[in-house]
Amino acid sequence: MRTRQQPGPGGSKTAVTLHRAARIDDAWLDWRARRGRKRGMVATVIPFTGYGSTTLLRVLARVLLTKPDALPAAAPSQRVRGWRSFTSIPVVYASVTVVAGGKSYEVQADRGGVVDAEITVSLEPGWQQITLRSEDSRPVVANVFIADPSVRVGVISDIDDTVMVTALPRPLLAAWNTFVLDEHARTPVPGMAVLLERVVRRQEGTPIIYLSTGAWNVAPTLSRFLHRHLYPTGPLLLTDWGPTHDRFFRSGRQHKADNLRRLAAEFPDVRWLLVGDDGQHDEEIYGSFAEEHPDNVAAIAIRQLSVPEAVLAGGRSKGEEHGKTTVPWIYAPDGAGLLEQLEELGLV
Repeated sequence: MRTRQQPGPGGSKTAVTLHRAARIDDAWLDWRARRGRKRGMVATVIPFTGYGSTTLLRVLARVLLTKPDALPAAAPSQRVRGWRSFTSIPVVYASVTVVAGGKSYEVQADRGGVVDAEITVSLEPGWQQITLRSEDSRPVVANVFIADPSVRVGVISDIDDTVMVTALPRPLLAAWNTFVLDEHARTPVPGMAVLLERVVRRQEGTPIIYLSTGAWNVAPTLSRFLHRHLYPTGPLLLTDWGPTHDRFFRSGRQHKADNLRRLAAEFPDVRWLLVGDDGQHDEEIYGSFAEEHPDNVAAIAIRQLSVPEAVLAGGRSKGEEHGKTTVPWIYAPDGAGLLEQLEELGLV
């Protein structure tokens, strides 16, 4: 381990003890960035869909080095995919200017080039647009969803094996998503698009969040998949693979648990419908969250995997996670079965 100063919120310096893997990763990224800039590459902001309330906005993006004019300003993320996205060069701790609601804000990327920042804004409910730029890059537009203050129910959904059939062993899933994934190489779970659309359409301004352990590298591909199969549009909350200051790899379970708690704090009056599958961890994560925040959970809907899917997923969860919670749990193998039970609960 080694202690070093890293930029924190607001540009302050924070002492962080780095894992050896993180130090190696930092040195590798620094070498690649210096080499890329010598070749004339420039900073480019890859915008992701953000979300927020009428007073608080979560900005999501990534800053990469690209060849000048290699990516169109309107939609740069559409060209970064598969193994090419994996080999992209992040701009470490990049400073990004965000223009939202007529005001400018300065935010900062992390050591993987990922921007995940909250800013205080004044925006109307519904879909809005903000602009982002870093260094001398061209401004890019990002869509953000502002939840209506009157909404009391929202949706948080997993992706793999919940809305999208993966049919792959879990140990191979990460590699497939990074190197091969194409929106045509997956099939949607029957009835799930209709289910999510019905919940979101019940009240205008209802937020839907897709929470997954997938990497930000594949965000454009996942977005196209969801759009192609008529899933309601919503922000993706993904993760940045690789070592952290204290671990060789990031924890996917911790990523989900932390974001659930964050959403509960950001929307204290919203009760969430949590949608996942019974392939190992969703029930445990959702059950723990429901136990900690019972007032923030409307129901937990679990898609039951088929026998072949469960084998590839490494088995099913034991189903004991909801014994300590009072929120409704429903189970079905597809969206139609879940929808019928949600109708009985009055959530659609």
